[in-house]
Amino acid sequence: MVALVALVILACGGSDEAGAPPSNATVVEVVANSSLTPWLTGAISSFNESKTETPAGNPIFVTLTSLDAGQAVVELGSGLAPAIWLPDHEVWTGVLADQGNANYQGDCVSVAQSPLVIAMWQPAAEALGWPGRALGWLDVGSLAADPTAWAYYSGGQFGDVLRLGHTHPGLSGTGTSTLLALVQAAESTSQAVSTSDIEQPIVQASVGAFESAVSWFSSSTADLAQTMRARGTSFLGAAVMYESDVVQYGAGDPPLVPIYPFEGTFMATHPACLNQAAEGEVQAGARLFRDYLLGDEAQQMALAAGLRPVNDNVPAGAPLDASRGVDLSQPAILFDSPSVDTVYAVQDLWQSARKDVNLVMVVDVSGSMRGGKIDSVRAAASQFANQMGDDDYLTIIAFSTTPEVLLNHQRVGDNRAAIDSTIAGLTAYGDTALYDAIGLAAALIEQSSSPDTSNAMVVLSDGLDTISSDYSFNQRLIDAAAANGTTVFTIAYGSDADEAILSQLALQANGNFFRGDEASIAAIYEEMSAAFGGSVGVGR
Repeated sequence: MVALVALVILACGGSDEAGAPPSNATVVEVVANSSLTPWLTGAISSFNESKTETPAGNPIFVTLTSLDAGQAVVELGSGLAPAIWLPDHEVWTGVLADQGNANYQGDCVSVAQSPLVIAMWQPAAEALGWPGRALGWLDVGSLAADPTAWAYYSGGQFGDVLRLGHTHPGLSGTGTSTLLALVQAAESTSQAVSTSDIEQPIVQASVGAFESAVSWFSSSTADLAQTMRARGTSFLGAAVMYESDVVQYGAGDPPLVPIYPFEGTFMATHPACLNQAAEGEVQAGARLFRDYLLGDEAQQMALAAGLRPVNDNVPAGAPLDASRGVDLSQPAILFDSPSVDTVYAVQDLWQSARKDVNLVMVVDVSGSMRGGKIDSVRAAASQFANQMGDDDYLTIIAFSTTPEVLLNHQRVGDNRAAIDSTIAGLTAYGDTALYDAIGLAAALIEQSSSPDTSNAMVVLSDGLDTISSDYSFNQRLIDAAAANGTTVFTIAYGSDADEAILSQLALQANGNFFRGDEASIAAIYEEMSAAFGGSVGVGR
């Protein structure tokens, strides 16, 4: 699964070893969506330090794993069995039950709230008339899809296009909620939409227009917020996340502010759902911890982390105030909770609505890749290709002494057997013409680029360039790789790879840089699949 979004925290209090629970402890495992991590990390530490005991006299020790809703459904269906699961909405327990695990239904209590918003850099929002002018889901999608309109309304001072991002709907609750919000906006209703509503042509056109303008899909909501903050205004101009994420990660120059779409939005209720199959002592400890989360101390911590408290003794206030762009009177319209069937239906719609990918995979097959390295790359690349959509296009370049085009701009759905055979046939030999391979990939993207597809390049190398003759690593090569809106992902495979060059290329081409080895390469390709909108995470 996508390793980036899994963060395990052992909050220590009176443990036998640092980071480990006491030998006689009742361990309460918590799985929660990533937006709650800043709050729960502190709350768990305080709870563990309190040395609270179960009725049987055992100290309770709480641990945290951060997994967004879709990935949590996959993991909870594959053996993970925490005492408490905290998804965004209770509908996700229904999705899990539909996939065979009903253990988290029946005992859910909301412990905090946060509305789904569109995060935007404050100067850009103000240029569009914020806060006096109401903006909506379809407004932002239209601005991202139409560079001329974006230039007109933004004054042309915030880039040629509005780069838009949200999370992968198969992995994260905010991604699914984004799509459902677009359906609600297109239908002009706050009542829960049906699967037949999602099938309406005007709805599919609205979702398709929005998704065609999306530049980036993140694996988790917290990662989206952190990446947007770190990479700045040129990386993303707007992204869908929770109000709490904007408060938590939005401070800086310029700040991020939350836009509350006028059509309405969803409210994350963050229900703490107990595992009905857990043993009695673990359930007792889980209840005591949930009670603690609802108490004054933990709710004050929730507020400090940008969440709206559910305890009436803790009124909402700073940092939920105008200094962060927060308006507690918003959202004026709340959408009703979706059904399990509409969660599935909107994910199916997304796979057809998202912009198809024109991808060039550049793979180092020089002599240093022999053995386990090339075996791991073949397996990871094959899985990656299998997760691409039928209407995506794939080019494969293998490079050693010279770059060689093994597969050129083939529609994936028509050529899956040929793709598998090509990847299985990768053989390591020769020198490392890294720069020439990148230049060739850029040239092929130039030839095949289309307004109907998103261009992407994945470059994997385990060594320094030793033999390129047509290109050097300079701004000319970077500009060529990033041309045509191409997003470049690079993987430094092993300790001998040229990390400085690969990281510089990825960052200047709005992609990501990864350090990989034989153990992690599959997870890296899985994460990139999520960024391209691949078939990962939850679904029927």
